[in-house]
Amino acid sequence: MGFLSLFRVAAMPIVEVLLVSTLGAFMATDYFNLLHNDARKSLNKIVYALFTPALVFASLTKTVTLEEIISWWFMPVNIGLTFLVGGILGWVLVKLLKPEPYLEGLVISVTSAGNLGNLMLIMVHAICQEAGSPFGEHSVCDSVGLSYAAFSMAAGGFYIWTFAFAQIRSSGVKYEAYLKSAEAQRLANKDFDGDEEASLLKGDDHHTDSSIVFATSRSFREEYDKDAILASFKDMAVTTEKVSFWGKVKLTLLQMAEELLAPPTLAAIAGLFFGAITWLKNLIVGDTAPLHVIQDSIQLLGDGTLPCITLILGGNLIQGLRSSKLKVPVIVGIILIKYLILPIIGIGVVRLASSFGFLPADPLFSYVLMVQFTLPPAMNIGTMTQLVDVGQAECSVLFLWTYIAAAFALTIWSTVFMWILG
Repeated sequence: MGFLSLFRVAAMPIVEVLLVSTLGAFMATDYFNLLHNDARKSLNKIVYALFTPALVFASLTKTVTLEEIISWWFMPVNIGLTFLVGGILGWVLVKLLKPEPYLEGLVISVTSAGNLGNLMLIMVHAICQEAGSPFGEHSVCDSVGLSYAAFSMAAGGFYIWTFAFAQIRSSGVKYEAYLKSAEAQRLANKDFDGDEEASLLKGDDHHTDSSIVFATSRSFREEYDKDAILASFKDMAVTTEKVSFWGKVKLTLLQMAEELLAPPTLAAIAGLFFGAITWLKNLIVGDTAPLHVIQDSIQLLGDGTLPCITLILGGNLIQGLRSSKLKVPVIVGIILIKYLILPIIGIGVVRLASSFGFLPADPLFSYVLMVQFTLPPAMNIGTMTQLVDVGQAECSVLFLWTYIAAAFALTIWSTVFMWILG
């Protein structure tokens, strides 16, 4: 497979995302006003509670078996490593570049969580169908690759809806504190301006004196704004430190339980359960299954996930281009982490695991593991920001630039991966 053919294969899914996002952006403009803010929130709730669980369940029950779950044990470990390493690098980036406090969780989530669902499915399918594919006969490659991608999506969904969702929710808490501090400061400034106006009316000073007072009070208000917001976050940290050790453990377990009860996570568990137990799988999967209409209906619902998420992403992009508070160095840092540092680490991890005999002999399996370190951010992060109502605009801007960069990065790294495995 030549470079241009590989470029076309890797770029097509990215181009699809960008085209549908553009449509969503047009639908959110004042001219069309079809995807206004309330509409996006309502649609997002349906995606979270219905469409995404249906997609996960349908994919797993159809493609994964108990034997495959056992033999592919390293894949969940590999995905966990992408989250661990990406999260650490995101944390370092946050400490170095210091974005707004309520955007820290978003940055860490974007660097750690890759698009392990639809993008992996499209890429593996396209590469298997391409003439000259290094992974063997088309139909066999496609069938096995679909199973790899589905299992990757299920395992990734667990990490996304636990680790990444926890980061976004943490950002939501910080954002609420930020808004409360801003509102309190607004009221304080109103009182301060009233006192200042009264003193100016009462005084007999010259114009030069009053201008000095005005300039000084303005700089004082700016410093006070900053100090008040920072103080609110320090108060949150002190309150957390006062909680006992067992209280922290209890709180962590409750948060984990709540995140495990998220509809997509429950659907992944149910899908693995049905896929692993043969007689349950035979009840709903296949044209001759007595209850195959249930699987078909669930699949029909799942097919609506990707278009809806992408349209919402495009709708948020309009707001993001107007009001995003992300610094350019943060965007550049995220792109470098996603498409330079993580892929290099991924090659080392997969080669080391292969040398220890942890991986199946199939080179397509190793290819999928390497690609997991190279993917753009998970689309579900956009769903999370909409649910928590924090960072939607910044998330859309990040998605725009990371997905544009992914068209080139995935092509180059896919070429490198297949050369290594060949």
